[in-house]
Amino acid sequence: METTLEEAPQLRKLLKDLFSSQSLAVLSTQDDGQSYGSLVAFAATGDLRHLLFATTRTTRKYANLLRNPQVAMVIDNRTNQPTDFHTAIAVTATGAVEEVHDPERIRLLRCYLSKHPSLKGFVTSPTCALLRMKIDTYVVVNQFQNVKELHIKR
Repeated sequence: METTLEEAPQLRKLLKDLFSSQSLAVLSTQDDGQSYGSLVAFAATGDLRHLLFATTRTTRKYANLLRNPQVAMVIDNRTNQPTDFHTAIAVTATGAVEEVHDPERIRLLRCYLSKHPSLKGFVTSPTCALLRMKIDTYVVVNQFQNVKELHIKR
């Protein structure tokens, strides 16, 4: 089922609840045609149009993002129990990533640190980049095979 985020208040609530309950996501970048997965601490903006994460500029993921900003990020609530097949929710967000610079960085840094205050030293380091993923699509899977696509209007 395809719809827009604006047309789906129940899915918006599901996304907000999932994103607030989970600290980590898997980011998939491209490394010369090979997918590369990285665990990242993420935060969502209130309007769900962006996901934020941070990395140092010397990482493979950062180099990959400079070459190809198109990414996928997976956020889920699995518990590695048999019940996950019926109760787990997984969201794949697709879109493009860009580094955030001042003055916008200050506002988005507050959003990121409100979720991850223990990462303040890391994310405010001069070697660290705050990155914003502009969401094109959310693919929401629950009950193992119930799939819904939400498209972000720009």
